[in-house]
Amino acid sequence: MDQPAVEPSREPREKVTSGGQGVHKPTPGAVDDDVLDAFQRHLSAERNRSEHTVRAYVGDVTALSHALATAGVSGLSDITLSDLRTWLGEMAAQGSASSTIARRSAAARTFLRWAKQTGRIEKDPAVRLGAPSKGRHLPGVLKQAEADSLMDLAAVAADDDDPVHNRNRAILELLYASGMRVGELTGLDVDDVDLPGQVARVLGKGAKERTVPFGAPAVEALRAWLEEGRPRLATNESGPALFLGRRGRRVDQRQVRSVVHELLTHLPDAADLGPHGLRHSAATHLLEGGADLRTVQEMLGHASLATTQIYTHVSVDRLRAAYRQAHPRA
Repeated sequence: MDQPAVEPSREPREKVTSGGQGVHKPTPGAVDDDVLDAFQRHLSAERNRSEHTVRAYVGDVTALSHALATAGVSGLSDITLSDLRTWLGEMAAQGSASSTIARRSAAARTFLRWAKQTGRIEKDPAVRLGAPSKGRHLPGVLKQAEADSLMDLAAVAADDDDPVHNRNRAILELLYASGMRVGELTGLDVDDVDLPGQVARVLGKGAKERTVPFGAPAVEALRAWLEEGRPRLATNESGPALFLGRRGRRVDQRQVRSVVHELLTHLPDAADLGPHGLRHSAATHLLEGGADLRTVQEMLGHASLATTQIYTHVSVDRLRAAYRQAHPRA
C-alpha cells in the first residue's frame, strides 16, 4: 500500500512524455536537468506523491521546458505568464483534451510555485494561470440490480473449487462494498482486514489512512478466500498480501481490472466498467439509499467534498429520468 518514492537517476535524464509512457533522447530545455531532479525529489519525498503522479508531473514540466526552449525562452527566470498561456493555447489548438490541459496547467503551477519557494525564481509567473475546466462528467455506474447480478455471477464462479475464482468473488464484493480504489485494494495485507468488525484499513492518496466498512456478503466472501482459497496459492513469496495471483505473488491492478471486465461480459446490458466503476456505483447507491455526502466523502477518501458531489448529479439525473417517464405532466 505504500507509494514508492521515485529516485532521481544518476545518468543523464531521459525525457518523459506527458502521458507518462515512453522516453526519448534528452534535448536542451528551458529548465535544467538538476532543477527537474530536485523537483522530482520534492514531489516524492516531501509531498509524498505517488509514483504515477511524480512521473506525470515531471513529464509535464519536461514538456513545458522543451516547448519554451523552442519558443526562445532561455532559462527558468525568463518564463512569463504569456509564455505559459501560449503553451496551453497551442495544446488546445492541436486538439488536446481539456483534462490533459488542466493537468499540465496544474503541473506548471506546482512547479513554478516550488521554484519561487526555493529561491530559484523571484516571481511566480503562474499565479494567474488558468486552465479549461475538466468538466464534471457523470461516471458510469451499475444499476443496483446489475451490481447484485455481478456479485451473484462471482459467487457461482467460486463454486468450481478454483481458488482464483474464490479470490475474484472476494475482490468484487470488497470493491463494491467499500468503494475503495483498485490500488488501495491491491495494497491490502491480511492484517488490514477485520472480519468481526467488518472494516478494512486502507492507505489512500497522499499516504492518508482511513477505515472503510463492508457488509456481511463481503465478510462471507473474504472468509472463504482466507480459509479456503488463499492457503492454496500462498508461497514463500506471498508475504502478508491479502490477494494473490496464481503464482502466489501479490495481485496487481491489471489482474483486478481483467477480473471485473471479464465478469461484466456476462451482463450484456450493463456498462463495461472497470474497478473504478464499482467505486462509482458504491458511492451512487449509498447516496440513493440515504447516506449523507460527508459520510460518503470520508468512506471514499476524497480530500474535497466537491469531488464527492458529482455523485449527487448521478442520482439527480436518474431521478429526473424517472420523473419524465412516469409523471403525467413531466
